Amino acid sequence: MRKTAIIVSTLLLLTFLSQVVYGSAETKPITFDDFIRIKRVSDPQVSPNGDLITFVVTEMDKENNASNSDLWIVPVSGGEPWKLTSSPKADFSPRWSPDGKRIAFISTRGGAPQIWMITPSGGEAWQVSNLSTGASGVVWSPTGKHLAFVSSVYPDCPDDDCNRQRNEEKEKSAVKAKMFHQLLFRHWNSWQDGLRSHLFVISSKGGQAVDVTPGDYDTPPISLGSSQDYAFSPDGQEICFVRNIDPELKLSLGTNNDLFVTPSDRGTIRQVTLNRANDNSPHYSPDGKYIAYRAMSRPGFEADKYSLILYDRKNQKTTSLTENLDISVDDILWSQDSAHVYITFEEKGRISLGRITLKNRKFEKILEGHYLSSPCLSPNGKTMVFLKQALHHPADVFALDLESKKLSRLTAMNTDLLLNLEMNPAEEFWFEGAEGKRVHGFLVKPPFFDPSKKYPLVMLIHGGPQGAWSDNFHYRWNAQMFASPGYVTAMINFHGSTGYGQSFTDSITGDWGGKPFVDIMKGLDHLLSRYDFIDNKRLAAAGASYGGYMINWLEGHTSRFNCLISHAGVYDLRSMHGATEELWFPEWEFNGTPWTSREMYEKWSPSYFVQNFKTPCLVIHGQYDFRVPVTQGFQFFTALQRMKVPSKMLYFPDEFHFVQKPQNAELWWKTVHDWLAEYLK
Repeated sequence: MRKTAIIVSTLLLLTFLSQVVYGSAETKPITFDDFIRIKRVSDPQVSPNGDLITFVVTEMDKENNASNSDLWIVPVSGGEPWKLTSSPKADFSPRWSPDGKRIAFISTRGGAPQIWMITPSGGEAWQVSNLSTGASGVVWSPTGKHLAFVSSVYPDCPDDDCNRQRNEEKEKSAVKAKMFHQLLFRHWNSWQDGLRSHLFVISSKGGQAVDVTPGDYDTPPISLGSSQDYAFSPDGQEICFVRNIDPELKLSLGTNNDLFVTPSDRGTIRQVTLNRANDNSPHYSPDGKYIAYRAMSRPGFEADKYSLILYDRKNQKTTSLTENLDISVDDILWSQDSAHVYITFEEKGRISLGRITLKNRKFEKILEGHYLSSPCLSPNGKTMVFLKQALHHPADVFALDLESKKLSRLTAMNTDLLLNLEMNPAEEFWFEGAEGKRVHGFLVKPPFFDPSKKYPLVMLIHGGPQGAWSDNFHYRWNAQMFASPGYVTAMINFHGSTGYGQSFTDSITGDWGGKPFVDIMKGLDHLLSRYDFIDNKRLAAAGASYGGYMINWLEGHTSRFNCLISHAGVYDLRSMHGATEELWFPEWEFNGTPWTSREMYEKWSPSYFVQNFKTPCLVIHGQYDFRVPVTQGFQFFTALQRMKVPSKMLYFPDEFHFVQKPQNAELWWKTVHDWLAEYLK
């Protein structure tokens, strides 16, 4: 196998070099059919003896309007990866047993998602869990005797038979009405329907699962959590988990997630953190002395800085390890000797890796200038494994030797496809934005770029608003797909963006149409003055969520663009407040409710500037978008039509805040490209 891999790698390298030196007549701009064929790599996990990595590959099926995921394995030392599972249903979330002899994973091969098990050498998988409500997020106990997982159940049901019966009665009933008695009755794209997410523990051999977090609370919380919100203690006797018991949550105002602990065989639940802001992502140190976790400091603010906190289990005291660092912590990983904590953090459009030494609290950067995700540390502490991607390259599995800092690529899942595509890497630019602050952005040139020609510009505006454009291969707002018809694509990380210090992120609150708008206008001026190949008479802007809000704001505040595209955009802040689900967000951003902070809601609402609407605009929205309800899109489109502005609306009755189904995505891209071509070509 290793010999075959070397031959294949050599042939691919020679092919690549020949294209670099001589050019290739076969390369072409990326199309939707190419885009949908890209294999999506995720969730790498290192085996306990450190020699193998299991990961997930998801492939989209346009013809059947679906997707499928399978488990793969690749050696840490390098070599050809192989497919571990080949079910026609989804297999994902692989987790190694502590002895390395089994891999637990979640699969829908039997219907509802359940825990299944397989050996690393392959063969037939066997089912472990069998709850009618399904299972997700499987985690091994360090002893290997138990598994923890999450399932959504009716909190008053004593057993699975009760849950099964209630779901069957609901399915059979001709009455589909819903009764609400408190807020947060829906979230993102689903109704709560009386269900609560609970944490269960089951023997790794199977059997009856035990609900260790009973009660009328979600564990983990339905919002503002992390990818890992529960963990076993090193001896397997205790579980630390995250939940929100704040009464404010029932008013859709609570960001007060806290850490709790309970015996892993079910018992008394004890609250660990008392911070009124968001705490999550507990990680026990291997020696059992500490729990490291992330914490915000301002209640009600979902985009606050995440500090790394150390909880001493013996004296029950906490210490901040990043108090003096202007970074927000993402991932947390302990070294096996409990002497170091590794963290990832967003930095200038990329994700960096750092390390903190507990003895002296010293912080050092390990790797920067790349977009990293899903890191995991080898048991011997010598190798960090993660996904790495860029604006012109989808994610693959990489390994970093922590001593030599040598970076090795372990997978090349899309090499054959990518060799035939003409895609340019991101270029960075900086300019002076609002209030004289430096603002950062990325630029992607179109395929087969010729500096002597003039190209239209498409300005992409990110959502959040406390988010950022990054050097990553986005599967919805993909810069290469925007550039492929022959457009220069620009992405500005305006005031409010993350990865540039917390004060920069804070600056958008109460100023949605202020400094960000100035940044976009000044950024446009900078691009037109710096790059002669941009045609200043052919300009477009597009964005989603807050990016859609900014498109709607641009509609009433500038005529510089030939056309606009607004996806899931906020149009009327007052009606948005009454229809969205997480009320803590607008009430933080606009300093209260529409009746206590009326001036703020009116000042920054695009709906108050309809009289200025002139620019042709494409509006896109999904019916099941509970974050920015579809009526925001309907209202905006109605205003455009009443003002006789050239406009179209693309409405998806079966999508939510994001467009996920392959055939819907194809229509989305065709409509977007047709709209841009109409006004830029």
